[in-house]
Amino acid sequence: MKKYEYVTVEYNVKELRESLTVKHREIIDLYASKGYRYAGMIPIELGNPTHIRKLDLIFEKDEQE
Repeated sequence: MKKYEYVTVEYNVKELRESLTVKHREIIDLYASKGYRYAGMIPIELGNPTHIRKLDLIFEKDEQE
């Protein structure tokens, strides 16, 4: 059975104007060090059709029985 963790990443308006955002990389590296695998992301708030303001990063790992 898999265990899932969801981490919400929120970008403010200033970050959306910049061409590169790296906040998600630190979170992915942190969860990888805890034994989780990155499973995907789901946008949960859009600023307009081209800007994701908030997203959930999804991580999984095998649950110990």
